[in-house]
Amino acid sequence: MKYAIEKLGDATVLSPLGLSLLNGDGIANFIEDSKRIVVDANFSNWHQYHESGKEPDTFEAAGPREKIFFDPATVRAAIVTCGGLCPGLNDVIRALVMTLHYRYGVRDILGVRYGYRGMTLHYGGTAIPLTPELVVDIHTRGGTFLGSSRGPQSVVEMVDFLQRRSINMLFTLGGDGTIRGAIEIAEESRKRNLNISVVGIPKTIDNDIAFIDRSFGFSSAVAKAKEIIDAAHAEARGAPYGIGLVKLMGRRSGFIAARASLASGDVNCVLVPEVKFELDGNNGFFKWLETRLEQRHHALIVAAEGAGEDLMANKNNTRETDASGNVRLVDIGIFLKDEINEHFKKLSRDVTLKYFDPSYLIRSTTANAEDSVFCSELAQHAVHAAFSGRTAMLIGTWNNHFVHLPMSLTISKRKTLDPDGLEWLSVVENTGQPPRMTN
Repeated sequence: MKYAIEKLGDATVLSPLGLSLLNGDGIANFIEDSKRIVVDANFSNWHQYHESGKEPDTFEAAGPREKIFFDPATVRAAIVTCGGLCPGLNDVIRALVMTLHYRYGVRDILGVRYGYRGMTLHYGGTAIPLTPELVVDIHTRGGTFLGSSRGPQSVVEMVDFLQRRSINMLFTLGGDGTIRGAIEIAEESRKRNLNISVVGIPKTIDNDIAFIDRSFGFSSAVAKAKEIIDAAHAEARGAPYGIGLVKLMGRRSGFIAARASLASGDVNCVLVPEVKFELDGNNGFFKWLETRLEQRHHALIVAAEGAGEDLMANKNNTRETDASGNVRLVDIGIFLKDEINEHFKKLSRDVTLKYFDPSYLIRSTTANAEDSVFCSELAQHAVHAAFSGRTAMLIGTWNNHFVHLPMSLTISKRKTLDPDGLEWLSVVENTGQPPRMTN
């Protein structure tokens, strides 16, 4: 079953948490395995289940279990952060260490330096012991205390690393590439009959991992992006025929661009990968921009990094990839800046364009209050899941419930902004831009 969570074995050890099984006694309860969260919350689809007599698809509810698989005295845990930076990474690392140490009494916790490469033969000596004292204030800084890297590594070497150090819990923080690597680690561990729990906390600033409501760091990224958008708006209004152009993250999903623009309320046009647009023609972007400048004398534009890739196809015949295998995109921000300036030069019209690319500033910022709480909750549920013997799974929220998600399910598709959905409708209504910029 695609929603089933793999387990290492029967949970027979009594949890040390001392929680309750009774309601109303003022003590938090253990979560029973029978508690499930319905995948499809749309009531109009329920008649299908009623007529077929089948139960609806459900996720396991996350949370501490009364019986656990691992004896805390035997646990050696490791934490690894992979891929690009994201607000909240240090918050998650800190919460993992605090929960392992104080709630379950784990004293052997390793931090793997610089991503999966820190688990290979060449870099395998760089892991460091983690203690509450060492991580006590790391959440006040951006980035990742452990360092990160991109690119696949030898799964044999990585599991060798875990086996040599008798590590039986691995917590992975990363996006789809990291998740794929974690699946391979879990599979290789299974082949060797090693009881290693591999639990992931999904990290993507683009918020594009399927089957989760949102990823940590997204709220912080939106808040920081709004600050940049506000600055671009001030620049645009401060010059005759001023144009503020902001490029934000979003290779395949335009969630940050959409949400930050909504938060601003001043953006006049949002360009995202999910909605195609054309530059020329009566319904094209340039015609809209000309009209906007004639009527209001300034314009504020936000573009996600993956927007307009089809427009740049002729300039991108060679598709290079980065260390993680992601196609290197042509820079939509630079492309638009140059095309806009060239267009108005041909019209013999002066415009003042100010271009903002705050990607690294946003990625490396600290988590805001909302994300900081969310990071702690994700980490706590990850530790509970690992102790229960679950593996090859992620912690996420679905319909505002913390749930266990099979890793294979979350990489089966990418979450994208729906052009027919209400969020994009809200963007169009907020900006006043045409629903389509195609001829």
